[in-house]
Amino acid sequence: MTVALAIALSALAMTVIVGVRYLLASGGFALATRARHPGLYAGLDTQVRREIAWSLASAAIYGIPAGIVAWGWREHGWTRIYEDVHAYPLWYLPVSVLLYMVAHDTWFYWTHRWMHRPGPFKLAHAVHHASRPPTAWAAMAFHPIEALTGAVVIPLLVIVIPIHVAALGLVLTIMTVMGVTNHMGWEVFPRWVWAGRLGGWLITASHHQKHHERYGCNYGLYFRFWDRVCGTDDGIGDFARAHEQARRRSVRAVR
Repeated sequence: MTVALAIALSALAMTVIVGVRYLLASGGFALATRARHPGLYAGLDTQVRREIAWSLASAAIYGIPAGIVAWGWREHGWTRIYEDVHAYPLWYLPVSVLLYMVAHDTWFYWTHRWMHRPGPFKLAHAVHHASRPPTAWAAMAFHPIEALTGAVVIPLLVIVIPIHVAALGLVLTIMTVMGVTNHMGWEVFPRWVWAGRLGGWLITASHHQKHHERYGCNYGLYFRFWDRVCGTDDGIGDFARAHEQARRRSVRAVR
């Protein structure tokens, strides 16, 4: 097998993995939404189809660099991913997860703020904000330019920061779950998580919902640190308005 073919197959495999992971996660939380809040996505069928189409396109943009790096890891040891759990002290496992999340959150905050400048917003980020209100399917509904800014983060980090393959899997799981739950229009987490002291630093749907309503605030991904430091944290919102709009759409749909 030629090198080019091996890389192409690796990129294809990762694209499929990212796409299936998106469909399972978003589909699962969409079903949970239907069970918990029937009618919340009523009248949004066209929007949901658009979100899925953009997200599957993003899956390829995420999958290609991931596939190249995965091939380089296996064939040439390009990355700092390790499989022997004793290669580093055990205490480093949770530390590495936190390092990745902090680095990813920092990258996301600043690229996200850049995406809200008039030029980048009109060119790319408007695709994501076309979801009004966002649904569980909107987690990866990005213009290719925006998808590319997100796709390079983990591949770059694995080249720089050592991480066990299982810890990396945990990072990717957290990234997927937070991406979906932050957009689905209700809180999947208990009230003490998002409304208590912990919620003062962690981002959940109540925090990100306000970003989709007001645009110029609440830019973070996992943590509220950068929003607080930079004065862009506008606190948590509620879903009363979105749920009332959903109720009205449901009423119109049955008339």
